[in-house]
Amino acid sequence: MNRKELIEAILAEKELSHMTKKNADAFLTCMLETIKKTVKKGDDVSLIGFGSFGKVKRAARIGVNPSTGEKIKIKAKVLPKFRPGKAWKEIM
Repeated sequence: MNRKELIEAILAEKELSHMTKKNADAFLTCMLETIKKTVKKGDDVSLIGFGSFGKVKRAARIGVNPSTGEKIKIKAKVLPKFRPGKAWKEIM
C-alpha cells in the first residue's frame, strides 16, 4: 500500500467519510512529521496497540567487504527504530 492508497483507505472508513483527500493527506503528513521530529529530539512515540517509534545507537565496528575480503571501518550512527505493539504482534 502506498501513500495514495492509504489516504483512500482512510477516507473509506465510515467515521472519516466527511474528510476530504486534502485534509486526510494533511493529517497524515502532520502525524508523520511530528513522529520524526519527536524521535529526532530523543523522545519515543508510543501508540498503544500499534507500536513505538524511537531511535537506536549503533556502535562503530569492523566489517568485511564480501567481494574482496578487505576489512573496513563502519562508523557509529543513530537510526530510527519501530517496535510493534502486542496487539499488532498477535494479528500476525
